[in-house]
Amino acid sequence: MSMFGGGFGGFNVGGRPTVGAAGRKGNGLPFAGIPDDLREGVARLEAREPDHGDPRVPFDPVHDAGPRISMSRLLIGRPGLLAAASLAIGVETLLLQAGPYLVQVGIDHGIAAGNLRVLIVATACFVAAVLLTGVATAVRMRKSGLLAAAATRDLRIRIFAHLQRMSLDYYTREKAGVTMTRMTSDVESLQSLLQDGFAQFLIQGLTMVVVTGLLFHYNAYLAMITLVLVVPPLTIASLWFRHAADKGYNRQRDAIATMFADLSESLNGVRVVIAHNRQERNVVAHREVVGSYRDANDWTGRINAIYGPGTSVIGLIAMAVLLFIGGRMVLRGDLTIGELTAFVLYINSFFQPVQQLVQLYTQYQQGKAAIGKIRGLLSSAPTVVSARDAVVLPPVRGRIVFDDVTFEYLPGQPVLSGVTLDIAPGETVACVGPTGAGKSTLAKLVTRFYDPTAGSISIDGHDLRSVTLESLRTQIGVVPQEPFLFAGTLRDNIAFARPSATDDEVWAAVDAVGLRDLVQRSPEGLDTPLHERGQSVSSGERQLLALARAFLAEPRVVVLDEATSSLDLRSELRVEAALDALLQGRTAILVAHRLSTAMRADRIIVVDDHHIVETGSHDELVAAGGHYAAMFETWAAHS
Repeated sequence: MSMFGGGFGGFNVGGRPTVGAAGRKGNGLPFAGIPDDLREGVARLEAREPDHGDPRVPFDPVHDAGPRISMSRLLIGRPGLLAAASLAIGVETLLLQAGPYLVQVGIDHGIAAGNLRVLIVATACFVAAVLLTGVATAVRMRKSGLLAAAATRDLRIRIFAHLQRMSLDYYTREKAGVTMTRMTSDVESLQSLLQDGFAQFLIQGLTMVVVTGLLFHYNAYLAMITLVLVVPPLTIASLWFRHAADKGYNRQRDAIATMFADLSESLNGVRVVIAHNRQERNVVAHREVVGSYRDANDWTGRINAIYGPGTSVIGLIAMAVLLFIGGRMVLRGDLTIGELTAFVLYINSFFQPVQQLVQLYTQYQQGKAAIGKIRGLLSSAPTVVSARDAVVLPPVRGRIVFDDVTFEYLPGQPVLSGVTLDIAPGETVACVGPTGAGKSTLAKLVTRFYDPTAGSISIDGHDLRSVTLESLRTQIGVVPQEPFLFAGTLRDNIAFARPSATDDEVWAAVDAVGLRDLVQRSPEGLDTPLHERGQSVSSGERQLLALARAFLAEPRVVVLDEATSSLDLRSELRVEAALDALLQGRTAILVAHRLSTAMRADRIIVVDDHHIVETGSHDELVAAGGHYAAMFETWAAHS
């Protein structure tokens, strides 16, 4: 809004938030230090940078002690920036209303009175007010931009930290695309609102208050007519719009999340999509998802199309009526031409914020819906947590005891029931059985990805729920069926669990699992970058890298979930040789589909129908002629 109530449009620049610096993704590469010729410049930059928090603050893997997220808390987190932005807003608002008054002075005391000096002074003051308004607007935009960037940075970190706290069941229950929406689209909506939305809310709201006072100052009769003509219909329309917008923008946020989830799933499964000629059907399915988002946008577009023009009609009718009444008052001599001109300009200044507030309320509803979704995420609690009185698990020998353990993913549907098992220190136990019998669940319970529904699991006499998660998991190494490799170098992935490991220790792990040939033929050795998810190496090499990672972590207990099930014979032999090095002297639980892997164990347990139905060595179980003997006979016939 300009000093003429809309005639100039240059100062209140809206739009999407700008980004001060390109985001950088850490890739784990070692930091070589700042060159000497750049140190002075870096020091100056650091001196100008706002506070980014203390990186030494320890991460609490259990509790999020932060306050409940709200728009007001996001704003008051930087009181200095908030005060500076508020002061600039107040100055800008007052300067914006100087225009009509100066026009009235120029007409009544300059033009009508034939006084050139007054006209020149009024014009000069008008130009000065315009320039000062530009300065105040620039300061306001700068401070509100910094405030928004700082608030949303803190919010992104808090969301990410909360996601790191969540237990495994959250990620099996929630779609990845929905989670990504919380970090991207929802936070961006809030940033847009914090950067420009709230500032404009204050400017337009203060403008209406100031202009209302000025209207009564000029003519109370005309001001009362203005309020009677405008306030009741605008109140009714605004109440309707608020109800409709609440519904529409929540629907819109849900539709965005669904669209991201469908996109993420399709991209992650692109190989399967291509292999099964699913492209066309996926396009049709995604068209339906995008169509739901379009319908949500159509809904909000319709209510805006009704509310926006409706308020404009109310304002124009009121202005026409007041122009007629005010014109008659000028003809009677009750009002001067300058006062009528200023009154009409102020009326325009009164209705202009109404139009702006319509658009800002739309932005506010989007931000409100986004913060509701974020608040829902932050209010979800991890199901596996350390007790308040949890103790640090001392170095263990590796005795694991399952005591009458029952576990259910879904209530009333047990996966394990009444399982009792005692694993001696240094013993290797292989779990075999049909698909879905609960073998992998046993492994997940040992690593405390889940807690048992009933019963208890202990290691060296310590109930897993009585020790801290960090101290437990530093002594347990996990090698999944499909090892995950991160974007980074070979060294980064091998030393993932022990970033402080020396080169000698990394090479010892490499040699232990037989990976030296891979490292030596890589262009940059250990510093060779891997593609996303390790796509630049073979399946067997990915598995060996995962074993090297576990070897370097030096765990006392090792859990391997189907470590060789997806490998060819040659890769399987290499991995099994690496397993011998990894398992030496350690307690191990092997979840095995291939009996060749199970036969290497000290003891084999057969899991079926939610129970352990057999236990013993390979020879003992074959001689017993039970479940395992039948499995071995089938396997031998097909080998």
